[in-house]
Amino acid sequence: MKRSLVAVLFSLCMWLPLSGRAALDTPMAFIVGQIDAHARQSGIYVLNTGMEALLARAWLADHAQHSIEVQYFIWSADNIGMLAAEALLRAADRGVRVRVIVDDLLIDAPDKSLLALAKHPNIDIRIYNPQHSVGTPFHKRALNVLTNFRGVNQRMHDKTFIVDGKLAITGGRNMANEYFDYNHEYNFRDRDALLLGEVVKTMKTSFENFWGSELSVPVEALYDGLGLMQKNVRVDDEEIKRIYRELHEYANSPDNFAPEVRSAIEAAPASFARLSEEVVWADVKFISDRPGKNKKSISLGGGGLTTTALAQLIRGARDHIVIQSPYLVLSDKAMTLFREATARGVRVRINTNSLASTDNLQAFSGYRNQRAALLKIGLEIYEYKPDPKVQGPMPPVMTDGKRPVFALHAKTMVVDSKIVYIGTFNVDPRSENLNTEVGVIVQNEGVAHAVEAAIETDMQPGNSWNAATDQPDQYVPLDKRSKARFWQTMPIKPLL
Repeated sequence: MKRSLVAVLFSLCMWLPLSGRAALDTPMAFIVGQIDAHARQSGIYVLNTGMEALLARAWLADHAQHSIEVQYFIWSADNIGMLAAEALLRAADRGVRVRVIVDDLLIDAPDKSLLALAKHPNIDIRIYNPQHSVGTPFHKRALNVLTNFRGVNQRMHDKTFIVDGKLAITGGRNMANEYFDYNHEYNFRDRDALLLGEVVKTMKTSFENFWGSELSVPVEALYDGLGLMQKNVRVDDEEIKRIYRELHEYANSPDNFAPEVRSAIEAAPASFARLSEEVVWADVKFISDRPGKNKKSISLGGGGLTTTALAQLIRGARDHIVIQSPYLVLSDKAMTLFREATARGVRVRINTNSLASTDNLQAFSGYRNQRAALLKIGLEIYEYKPDPKVQGPMPPVMTDGKRPVFALHAKTMVVDSKIVYIGTFNVDPRSENLNTEVGVIVQNEGVAHAVEAAIETDMQPGNSWNAATDQPDQYVPLDKRSKARFWQTMPIKPLL
């Protein structure tokens, strides 16, 4: 991609003239005023598009005054990941306390860059359950898999972004290009929630629980190189300065500054004013797991707090449930839960990835093994197409040449058009038993109707195949079907 588009968005305030900066201050003042006016209440605005979710994070990072707390499962060293890191660095440079927790499994950052950021006086970075990547040589990684199989599979799947303890974002998006519609080859249909007020206090409490957990280890401690089981990484003052300088230069590059990009920046103040005015004040509950998920040390089961909360929503359904989940693999308990729901007359519709759109053949193989049984118990399943008719707004740079494959990544459930869950929980055994998850449960008919309508659009024939009638696998090349068939024979269901 042309890096300048995202760079400019993440450097929003730096590129705006003074009058533009003043305009940006007005929405923040309005938001803080709304929080004060709605004491002990919570505000929510659903971020359906990648562009909106990106601008919200950039704007919040640039306007943080005291603190930023961040938790992510994936943080890539691609365009989005680098610019997000630079945005946090700029916040720290102006005195904001920045704390970051990233899961160890899929973090993608050069060792010295990660260590240099952690050495900033206003930045602290901790790695959750470091058994795979950060500071871990290959032989230690292999030993961990052999001696602590459940431990290496227990991951932190949380995604939260908290600013000044007053505003926050949670939902499905990780820090990587494909979650914000900026990947040339593969992009996710995802969903976040921008949150204000009372619910943010609960989110911050959850962050503190993870921050204080023995599973969250400071980056510096992982690179001290004491013994053969740890990498020895050092950065001196000159290297730190160089890394910071290169990050700033990367974010500030005006290369290929297209007119469309200028228009997007100029429109940003108006967009945030509209966003703040459209916040819905409602009963919003943040749910999260405890560090480690559950007390199991060997088996791959055990459930969790988020699992229990979402199961209660399904049990309470009276008329219908609409779900969007990239992966659909039901444990025996989940199968019973949905069978009971359909037996009492609850209509259950699920939008999930097709074999043509999925990024995870292993997970799809689990669904493929169950598909006939799921349809038999009455679930209506719609498999997302890789080239949906309704793709949503895309950045200008994405309109050139071949369009990327699209896939679902949103994790959402709507119950009886009254209650909606937006978060990180996939409908699979891994979210149920192994990964820590978070999300918000919103009791508001307006929000529920809007989210339900968005999912129903994604389930339309132009966007998804009906699993019961369309035989979606027929649209996939034989080699991909063969790979899925191979994984169907593997005993990996508890890990999916």
